[in-house]
Amino acid sequence: MRYRIGEQPEIPAGTLLDQGAFAGIAVLSCLIGLGFVFAGLRSRHYWLTIWGSGLSLSSIGYLAFITLT
Repeated sequence: MRYRIGEQPEIPAGTLLDQGAFAGIAVLSCLIGLGFVFAGLRSRHYWLTIWGSGLSLSSIGYLAFITLT
């Protein structure tokens, strides 16, 4: 959308996400990743195990990063 010179765009509607929302999403994705690891090992679909472990590790890494900073 184009605005004329000097006009300010409106503030976006809805709620803005803060750091707590992203931390909650990271915890949820860590739990989902652990579930994928368990399901992948149980069903012998190793691509699911690898994907789930990557999801869990990246979520744990993000949580560690926001905790330390």
